[in-house]
Amino acid sequence: MKKFKFYFLALFILVNFKTTAQKAGKWIYLFDGKSAAPLRGYMLDGFPTEAWKIEDNALVAQTGVPNIDLVTKENFKNFELVLDWKVSEAGNSGVFFHVQEDSRHESGNGNSPNWLDNFEMQLLDDINFNDKAPIRSAGSLYDLIVPVNKKLKPVGEYNQSRLIVNNKHVEHWLNGAKVVEYEIDSPEMNKLISSSKFKDNPKFAKTTSGRIMLQHHGQKVWLKNIKVRTL
Repeated sequence: MKKFKFYFLALFILVNFKTTAQKAGKWIYLFDGKSAAPLRGYMLDGFPTEAWKIEDNALVAQTGVPNIDLVTKENFKNFELVLDWKVSEAGNSGVFFHVQEDSRHESGNGNSPNWLDNFEMQLLDDINFNDKAPIRSAGSLYDLIVPVNKKLKPVGEYNQSRLIVNNKHVEHWLNGAKVVEYEIDSPEMNKLISSSKFKDNPKFAKTTSGRIMLQHHGQKVWLKNIKVRTL
């Protein structure tokens, strides 16, 4: 009996240690101002140096070149992502997660290859971009949930966004405020999808792990201090 209690206590300590370690996952920089080694181009082996350049400690999407999104070399399931960002006037970008590289870019289309397959946290110039629908504005869950309590900084100033994905619970934060919250595969979310542009795509948001993707939409976007930790 004493031996059983000892084993039970040891197992409890081990499980509790693992759980605590996962919650306190170490931050990993995807871009620290100098190196973007943890990132590569979508469907590429290396980094797309023509589409993205490091300028003044920022990772900058270039214009007048083919759009190439950036993806993490590693897959992530549950994670917290933090990044500082700004866009040019009428600039557009976004952050996708659980991405599988199984769609090819359509020539002449500014959108990402996976934009109809995965949830997107929108990064946008709300004032000057031609689409001013709140449901597709900065901080939104693109085309599904309008952000609330939002304080977006003017073009030319950096915003900070956080994306938290923990099992099926997701949060978008913008400049210190939680602006979107939802549960993947909940009745409420499934209802929103059924009345959106994603309704005819049977594989939309079905993956539970994959790459984090940073969008190159054809306009200038500056990204800094990009870091992630597992949950």
